[in-house]
Amino acid sequence: MSVTEYDVVIIGAGVTGLTAGALLAERSLKVALVTRGEPTACLSTGCVDVCSHNDNPILGIRELPPEHPFRLVSEKTVRESLDYFQAAMKDIGVPYIGSCEKNRSVISALGTLKVSCLVPSTMEAAPQDTDESIHIITFQGLKDFYPGYILSRRKSTGFSVYDAGVDSTMSIAARFEEKDFLEKFIIWLEKLNINETKIAFPAVLGLESAAKIVNTLTTIMEKPVFEIPTIPPSMPGRRLFNALKKNFRKKGGAIYWAWPVAGIEKSDNLIEAVTTHSPGRPNSINAKAFILGTGSFVGGGLTATRETIVENVFNLPVHVPGTRETWFDNDYFSLNHGIGKAGIIVDQSMRPVNVPWKNIFVCGGILAETEILKNGCGHGLALATAHVAAQSCAEYLSHEL
Repeated sequence: MSVTEYDVVIIGAGVTGLTAGALLAERSLKVALVTRGEPTACLSTGCVDVCSHNDNPILGIRELPPEHPFRLVSEKTVRESLDYFQAAMKDIGVPYIGSCEKNRSVISALGTLKVSCLVPSTMEAAPQDTDESIHIITFQGLKDFYPGYILSRRKSTGFSVYDAGVDSTMSIAARFEEKDFLEKFIIWLEKLNINETKIAFPAVLGLESAAKIVNTLTTIMEKPVFEIPTIPPSMPGRRLFNALKKNFRKKGGAIYWAWPVAGIEKSDNLIEAVTTHSPGRPNSINAKAFILGTGSFVGGGLTATRETIVENVFNLPVHVPGTRETWFDNDYFSLNHGIGKAGIIVDQSMRPVNVPWKNIFVCGGILAETEILKNGCGHGLALATAHVAAQSCAEYLSHEL
C-alpha cells in the first residue's frame, strides 16, 4: 500500500469541495481532493442559488428556520463567499453576474422562470418576465432542449432550426469552438433577419469560450443574446465544474480522480487517513484534517436503507427526519419531502456534532435541514459553508502544525 501525506484531504469534487480546497491551498497548505467521479454540479444549470424565498437573498436567509445551516454562517461570510466565487470565475474566464442583494430569473428548459442569484454571463440577457419577445435558435436532432415548451408559455416568440451536423449538447458546444463552424453559423444567423428583441440559444455556445461567443453574437446581431439551460447534464454545469477544478489546481491542489474512499484510519479523537481503491493497488492518503463535501443522496454522500439513512465515508451520525413513511410527500413534485431535511448536524465551525473526532469538517448539501429545492439554496449554501469549513480547518491546523 502506498502512503501519501497532506495537510488536508477533501472528499468530494463538487462546488463545496473544490471551493474549500482552493481556499486552503492558497494558504500554502498541502491539499488533496479525493473523488469517485464527476459531481452533481455537472447536472446543474450552473447558476448559484442562494435563497429564493425573498427578492433579496440575504433577507431570504434571515427568514429561514433557525435550524437551517445557512443560519450558522454570518452575512459577512455569505457576501465574501459570493465575491470570492465571482472573482475566481472571472479570472478563469467564466464570468458570473448578479448580486447577493437581488435575485434574478433565467428561463428554464421547460420555459418557466427559475429564480437564482448569480448566473453565468451567457444568461445575463435572459428576460425577467414573459412579455419580452425572443427568437429561439435550436439545433436539428438536439434531444435535450424542447423549444415547444417555451413557445407555449411566451407570447411573441419565434424559432429557427440549424443543422450543426451533430446532435448532442457536448458535440454542438465543441463545434462552436471551431472558427470555421462559428463563421458559417453567423452567416446563416444574419440571413434570418430576426425581428424579435432578443435571441435565445440552448446552452451549447462553446465549451470554454461561451462568454466570448455570446459577446460576439450580441455584437454582430446588434441584439442581446443569451443561453437557456438544457435538461441535465447541462453545459453551464460542466463549465462551472471545469472552472472550479481549474481554479483549485491553479492554487496548487491535487486531485485523485476516480479514487473512491474505501475506508478510514482513526486513532482516539483523530481521523488519520482515508484508504482508497485505485488502479493497481490500494492507497492510504494521510492528513492532519479532513473536509467532507460529498453532497447528499444524488452526490453519493448519503444512502437510504429500509431502516435509516447512513453517511458513506466516515459513518457520521445522520439526522433522520422521522420514520420512513414521513420521508416522502404523496405529490412527487412537492417541495416538502421530509427526506430533504436528512443530513449531518454541525456546529458553527462546521464540525459534526456527537462525534469524537476533532479534525473533520462537513459542508455543502450533506448538511441537515437544508431542504435545498424548497429553499432554493443550492450552490450558494455550498460556497458559504465551504468558506466556514475552510476557515475553521485552517484555524485548527494553525494550532497543530
